[in-house]
Amino acid sequence: GSREPAAEARGVRSDAGQDDPCGGCPGKLLSLSRRRRCIDTVRQTLGVSERRACRTLGQRRSTRRKAPCGLPDEERLTEDIIELARSHGRYGYRMATGMVNNAGWHVNHKRVERIWRREGLKVPQKQAKKGRLWLNDGSCVRLRPERPNPVWSYDFVQDRTHDGRLFRTLNIMDDFMKEALAIRVQRKLKSTDVVDALTDLFIMRGPPEFIRSDNGAEFIAEKVRGWIGAVGARTAFIEPGSPWENGYCESFNSRFRDELLNGEIFFSLREAQILIEQWRRHYNTPRPHSALGYRPPAPESFVPVHPKPTMH
Repeated sequence: GSREPAAEARGVRSDAGQDDPCGGCPGKLLSLSRRRRCIDTVRQTLGVSERRACRTLGQRRSTRRKAPCGLPDEERLTEDIIELARSHGRYGYRMATGMVNNAGWHVNHKRVERIWRREGLKVPQKQAKKGRLWLNDGSCVRLRPERPNPVWSYDFVQDRTHDGRLFRTLNIMDDFMKEALAIRVQRKLKSTDVVDALTDLFIMRGPPEFIRSDNGAEFIAEKVRGWIGAVGARTAFIEPGSPWENGYCESFNSRFRDELLNGEIFFSLREAQILIEQWRRHYNTPRPHSALGYRPPAPESFVPVHPKPTMH
């Protein structure tokens, strides 16, 4: 009564000499390339046949004989992604997906991520600052915008040139379009500079309905508030100590620091002005924005209506 039933009684056939390893159980391998490597490992380790290994791992034997072939544009796409990673070291694969699609490709983020991982690309945790070599010539939380231009935000950011001297930037942006309208760079910025920067933008775009800011002395100055009211706009100040209420501008400032200020050594104020303006134009045109479906804030100046691959 204690004897083990015969194979035919158990409803299975015998596989003499082809036992599974002790404690082994069929696992699930999702990647085709991993399955191929696993089959090779099983055959070399256990000395089993290809048929046995393929059946156990759920792999068709035909895939062992048919060489995998990638998509015809795989090499070109890989080159473009590598070039983007080289040019924009702080971008990840999602930003790269947006940029290649804006340039005319039609790929999803999964394919870009696969290439990204295969090529060993990654965003460095910390980047040392670098110098440029130049040629000789050269209550507002509920105030959410629903269309371009009604709500602007502005804020100050400061950094240093190579000699240790401070400079400040006045960052002005359209909250709906996520567009950097202006970045004014000077050693010192006062309330008169705020009025001057806004005047230029009001002439080009017209005044917004609201201008949101913190309670900095330059923003709450009577001269600034009176002038903004005189042109038909209204000021919107956040609660003291609550920078999250100016979240659109704070997010922009974070990208500004991460993608430019933290990685550049500015040897002069003029160099800082040039590089910052170049970055602002890049931010507005080719650089995709996740909140806009990975489209640039101002695509009309960069992305064609019917784009074609233009990165080669």
